[in-house]
Amino acid sequence: MTLLLKQIFGFIKLLNSDKGTNQIAAGLACGFVLGLTPVFSLQTILIILCLFFFRIQMGAAFIAAFFFKFGAFLLDPVFDWVGSQVLSANSLKGLWTTLYHLPVVPFTRFNNSIVMGSGVVALALLPVVFILAKKFVIAYRAKIVSKFEDTKFWKVVKATRFYQWYVKWEEFRG
Repeated sequence: MTLLLKQIFGFIKLLNSDKGTNQIAAGLACGFVLGLTPVFSLQTILIILCLFFFRIQMGAAFIAAFFFKFGAFLLDPVFDWVGSQVLSANSLKGLWTTLYHLPVVPFTRFNNSIVMGSGVVALALLPVVFILAKKFVIAYRAKIVSKFEDTKFWKVVKATRFYQWYVKWEEFRG
């Protein structure tokens, strides 16, 4: 329970930070894909490599993956139907046969209808999730953070020496 609370508070701190909105939105979108796809698969490794090599916020990705994983179990019947439709399409049977005989591709478990369906749905909704996440971060910063910074309580906190020391410590720490 404390790990979950620590992640939630870390995410709120991330939203209040001066990190770029694109980085946070990309992290939430990658977390969406991580949450919908199976845990032990090549798709997961590919997304995690993207997190390391590109400027994507890892904390946002992992907290989003945690929450989207719960919804993924509820959507398994939908994923099964979508995956069955894609895998049984006559026009794609040659592609699936060729991919299955390649050396590494079968480790993606693409021939499982739930895995295929979750991958197709995740990739189809990825741009929508990114755009919505970006709008959410911008709206959160514009409405909630700016209102909080205008309160008397926050102005008193910013005037303390402890807060000034903390700001210098954060600048030093990078």
